[in-house]
Amino acid sequence: MPRKARIDAPGAVHHIIFRGIERRRIFNDKIDYGNFIDRLGKVLTETSTPCYSWDLMPNHAHLLIRTGRTPIATVMRRLLTGYAQQFNRRHRRHGHLFQNRYKSILCEEELYLLELVRYIHLNRLRAGIVKDLKGLDRDPYCGHSALLGRRKIPWQDTVYVLRRFGRGKNAARKDYRDFIAKGVKQGKRSDLIGGGLVRSVGGWSALKAIRNTRVRVMGDERILGSSEFVAAVLKQANEDYEEKIRQQSDGMSLSALLRKVADHFGLSPELLMGSSKQSVIVEARSFFCYLATARLMESGTEVARMLKISPSTVSKAAYRGGRDQSLIKLGEELLTRK
Repeated sequence: MPRKARIDAPGAVHHIIFRGIERRRIFNDKIDYGNFIDRLGKVLTETSTPCYSWDLMPNHAHLLIRTGRTPIATVMRRLLTGYAQQFNRRHRRHGHLFQNRYKSILCEEELYLLELVRYIHLNRLRAGIVKDLKGLDRDPYCGHSALLGRRKIPWQDTVYVLRRFGRGKNAARKDYRDFIAKGVKQGKRSDLIGGGLVRSVGGWSALKAIRNTRVRVMGDERILGSSEFVAAVLKQANEDYEEKIRQQSDGMSLSALLRKVADHFGLSPELLMGSSKQSVIVEARSFFCYLATARLMESGTEVARMLKISPSTVSKAAYRGGRDQSLIKLGEELLTRK
């Protein structure tokens, strides 16, 4: 069965899980952990991607992040590709570091945000990497210590999480830690690491209760939330897909978009291909990358193939192109202009 496309949209909250190939280690020592944390902070900051919770295990990792101006696929490509190259150089190895695709679960925020923060931050305690909650309070490889104020991590949005526990910072931190402590006895929460029909209706007992009724429920393994939330997300995803098809049926293919952008800047399409550093070409190429990935929803790999540049260069260019509000407005005009 072909794998389903990822679902993403500005403002969406995602639980991201990625593992080492064949469950091998992706962090061998403190330097590896430090390199990844530095890269994670840089990528999240440059792409304006809020992060609420994170945890690094020896052979896998969890992130709880919100889509900002940059698609999650672009954020993760920059993060994982860059780290894998760095890891391979440092350890003199070749080949894939990560197993298949990372797992991305779009989450219903009101129901699951705090539960996922707790689940992710308790990972190292559940696995026995730290002995107790006091050890977790000092652990440098998850976001728990930052929420307690023990460590300063500028790219982690601790304020957004703590506001859910009260107005005063100290009181909020105390209530947050109490919340974490109550989760220790819960053990592994399989209901929080994937979507699907069972989770959408509240568990097996709820599913059995409605099985013989006429109530229609929806579930999807890419989504963690109520049936109503799943239905709304899938409807929006379908509308986005239909918009892409409409643009393409109106002649707005990648090549057509490239010609329009080049025309606007008074350039030939060929000049946008390659790695020229001339300012007008860089601006036009960034604008094209933004429109191609954010509006036509083309993959960075496809755009990179057309422009004869790397996918990481595409993601950086798209980020630059999406920062200019005047260009975003112009993009709307170009996409609708015949």
